[in-house]
Amino acid sequence: MTDPHAGQLDTVMHEARSFPPPPEVSARAHINSPEAYQALWDEAHADPEAFWGKLAGELHWFRPFDKVLEWEEPFAKWFVGGQTNVSYNCLDAHLDSARRNKAALIWEGEPGDTRVLTYQMLHTEVCKFANVLKELGVGEGDVVSLYMPLVPELAIALLACARIGAVHSVIFAGFSSEAIADRNHDAQAKLQITADAGWRRGKMLPLKETVDAALEKSPSVQKCVVLRRTGSEVSMREGRDFWWHELMAQASPQCEAAPLDSETPLFILYTSGSTGKPKGIKHTAAGYNLYAKKTFEWVFDYHEEDLYWCTADIGWITGHSYVVYGPLSAGASVFMYEGAPNWPNEGRFWEIIERYRVNIFYTAPTAIRAFIKWGDDWVTSRDLSSLRVLGTVGEGINPEAWMWYHEKIGGGRCPIVDTWWQTETGGIMMSPLPGATPTKPGSCTKPLPGIEPAIVDVQGQPVKPGNGGWLVMERPWPGMLRGIWGDEQRYREQYWSKVPGKYLAGDNARRDEDGYYWIMGRIDDVLNVAGHRLSTIEIESALVSHPKVAEAAAVGRPDDIKGEAVTVFVTLKAGTPGEELRNELKQHVREQIGAVAQPDDVRFAATLPKTRSGKIMRRLLRDVASGSETVGDTTTLEDFNVLAKLRRDEK
Repeated sequence: MTDPHAGQLDTVMHEARSFPPPPEVSARAHINSPEAYQALWDEAHADPEAFWGKLAGELHWFRPFDKVLEWEEPFAKWFVGGQTNVSYNCLDAHLDSARRNKAALIWEGEPGDTRVLTYQMLHTEVCKFANVLKELGVGEGDVVSLYMPLVPELAIALLACARIGAVHSVIFAGFSSEAIADRNHDAQAKLQITADAGWRRGKMLPLKETVDAALEKSPSVQKCVVLRRTGSEVSMREGRDFWWHELMAQASPQCEAAPLDSETPLFILYTSGSTGKPKGIKHTAAGYNLYAKKTFEWVFDYHEEDLYWCTADIGWITGHSYVVYGPLSAGASVFMYEGAPNWPNEGRFWEIIERYRVNIFYTAPTAIRAFIKWGDDWVTSRDLSSLRVLGTVGEGINPEAWMWYHEKIGGGRCPIVDTWWQTETGGIMMSPLPGATPTKPGSCTKPLPGIEPAIVDVQGQPVKPGNGGWLVMERPWPGMLRGIWGDEQRYREQYWSKVPGKYLAGDNARRDEDGYYWIMGRIDDVLNVAGHRLSTIEIESALVSHPKVAEAAAVGRPDDIKGEAVTVFVTLKAGTPGEELRNELKQHVREQIGAVAQPDDVRFAATLPKTRSGKIMRRLLRDVASGSETVGDTTTLEDFNVLAKLRRDEK
């Protein structure tokens, strides 16, 4: 920050290019002009409760709600007194229409196997698995933990949980057994669902083996359901472990959706926090459901005949909101692909788009940077003319990657929806609308209807136009988190204590002269690696658990492919610095947390730069890691020699 009292950030990026919506997209878009967008936003601003109340009529209600919003900061209740069911809105709501026999999920496995599930077929599978859950003793309010590959059964399991009022907790199938156990314990999960293994770059990931180790430390988990995906040999414990296919063979295909209160918990999703302990973000049924549905329709300008592909794993919020709940509530046809984008070669995604004639493609800037590195030949050899809308998610996209995406993948004709949102927000908060918003490379442009952001300094005062500051939200919205699972105090402190009356997003941002928003990075110590938010404290804790490590600090440095690479600075209490120990520590973090958190660089230091009160100054370490000069306030640094020595050691 240029002035610690003002709390404003200098902006160093200037982007003058602008791209109007293609006329052919605007001609048939649901929101087809800047004026149409503004009218919708103004309507929501003038009377948000009337706005959301009207839209809520698109959901099915077993019992109508009495009140749109009950707001007692920081706790919101939406559609108070109403009863609905998210699984019903995703499935049953379509069965009396032509969508009954429309493809809901079109899936391709990494080895090339395929499946198509119509809405009717998906409904049958979900009902059967809902009955399986009930037979296993799972009821309303029980937590079900999932650690699975990206297969249709993962979506089926989520919808089955929603159908009976169970709370699902999906854990990305790349985390370690320790990470699974930690999350199971925090949520007090009752049931575990996994698969024998999953495919990744031609190899089988031993998911059941990882889960077995986790369940030794998950006393609340009573039973485990195992999907046979690869046919690999796994151990099955009598009385605890059950095969998915055997349970489903005996299950009834009839299961009525339970009428559930609008604020019934739908899922917990763990995301990294700056304090080390992963936090379970809690979302509830009706508000989240409506918000995921409407933002999907607005942002992707979905039309009935479109095939939509979001490449995110369901283990992340993007997969929850924009692979499962948003698209299926809207009656969309969703494409799912299990594997890696570079298997068996770097052209897999483009071959899929050409073969299935995908119309809407939503992926991460990390992936786009990898595509660029792999070369244009993989792209130019394929027919991508079916594409109509492109999207990005997970982090900010740099203008160079945006332009490549626009020109090489979109052929210069596809609008790019650069979406900003969070696990906590439940759905997209700011984004261009394909038929209405002129785009600027690197900007998430404007807030969606019903969303009212502001940029403030550390005192909560608005910053000057063009300057950066903390991004906050001034009004509640239906998709917002309802708290941190089992930790009300942490919820208050993290999101509501720093700027009274406003939700603190944790990002820095600026607003330009056209009212466009530009995200400028995190204000805490969370790393964004390949689209995954990782806590520095979690990585540091894993390192310190190694017997040779006394202290550790993790920071990010810019990386062309992953956005940020993880650099760790380590002080030893035993052992000799060198390549052997460096590799040992990388492997240790991999085993403790998962491959996604493995450090790219391990640097040994006699001591770390600290304040006089003993806090590690990660900002200074980020400068060292990136090779940039230290700017800003260093007056609290305890020992300047530490910083000088770190810089000498890197030369």
